[in-house]
Amino acid sequence: MAVSFDLFGTLVDVDQPAAPAEAVADELAARDVDVPADWADAYASPHVDPPEHAEVPLPAHVSRALASRGVEFENNVVRRAVVAAFDPAVETREGALEAVAAARDRGPVAICSNCSVPELVARTLIRADLDRDGFDATVTSVACGWRKPAPEIFELTANELGTSPSELIHVGDDPRTDGGIEAVGGAAILLEDVSLSEVPEELARLEGGAEP
Repeated sequence: MAVSFDLFGTLVDVDQPAAPAEAVADELAARDVDVPADWADAYASPHVDPPEHAEVPLPAHVSRALASRGVEFENNVVRRAVVAAFDPAVETREGALEAVAAARDRGPVAICSNCSVPELVARTLIRADLDRDGFDATVTSVACGWRKPAPEIFELTANELGTSPSELIHVGDDPRTDGGIEAVGGAAILLEDVSLSEVPEELARLEGGAEP
């Protein structure tokens, strides 16, 4: 049995900026970037037309938003500003350690997370109470280019765990995104149906051949 977990809202809660555009603007200004007066509009406007479920890394979006207003900046300054703006305070959710341990007892385990901010998943795992060595793979949309429910991210996660998507069980809190595992033949354990503390029991049921 191979199991993947969503990260944000499933294993951890993070304290993110209430006003992301302002947070990014503050970090850009701190790095001597001239933030345009209509930054809120620039940040909120689309600047690329990606395929459905393709991930647009937030630094790429911010860079294009600045360029749309004629703002020049040095290489990597936007990435550093975005990473700093989303530097997380992390709280491990009750039942997370037990859920991961139960999955680990049954086979390989991965993180499969939607996240447009580079380094955010890694920083979150460092600050959580989770044992990073307990995960055999970490797959993020910002790294692989596809957001859940895209089949590609689940296929990559399964491949990283040495299995097929149809043999993967994915645990998450969002039926729309995390439920995408079912489109590639895998099984979803959704926290709207099963609490995190009940995940070990649900894994045992699935291992025994029962439906979730």
